[in-house]
Amino acid sequence: MNMRIGFITLLLALTACGGQPKIVDVPVQGFNYTEEEYLIGVGDQLDLRVWRNPDLSAKVPVRPDGRISAPLVGDIEAAGLTPEMLADLVSEKLSQYIRNPQVTVVVANPSSSDYQQRVRITGAVNKPVSLAFRDGMTVLDLVLEAGGTTKFALPNKTKLYRKANGETKVYPIYLDDILKKGRVSTNYPLSPSDILTVPERAL
Repeated sequence: MNMRIGFITLLLALTACGGQPKIVDVPVQGFNYTEEEYLIGVGDQLDLRVWRNPDLSAKVPVRPDGRISAPLVGDIEAAGLTPEMLADLVSEKLSQYIRNPQVTVVVANPSSSDYQQRVRITGAVNKPVSLAFRDGMTVLDLVLEAGGTTKFALPNKTKLYRKANGETKVYPIYLDDILKKGRVSTNYPLSPSDILTVPERAL
């Protein structure tokens, strides 16, 4: 009797799992601009401070060519550097004119981070959108913001594109299972710059 009950229990478990798609890979954590060192970008406003030298301190914008104009040292490449790296570069150039310059760089207005901090959904959704990333956002949150999928969508063929460790990786998202079956194993937390694409079936 006990053996029969055990067999039935096992059979039910296998039946329940039979339709569940196999997860090939789990997304690695993408680049998080709130945790990593900020990289200066075009359009940022910088507060350049030289200790005990107020005449050399200035508020400067990062020009479209990625450079800034700093007092005494002239044009310097800033885009792509961290504030600390830029401070070291300015200090090195100022050392030709003053002794032991101590420079700090503060990003007063990080406007270039706006598009770096976005998540996007495209394809067969009712309203493709680009949204500012918020901590805690998931795949489902982004789909709901897009008004759900269209009647021509192939939800279980959805792909998540994520930049991580210097490359873009692609992960399967079983969106139909999330929306209709409550299977949330691929309802992953999002990272800045994630792109979700929902394909459309051939007519």
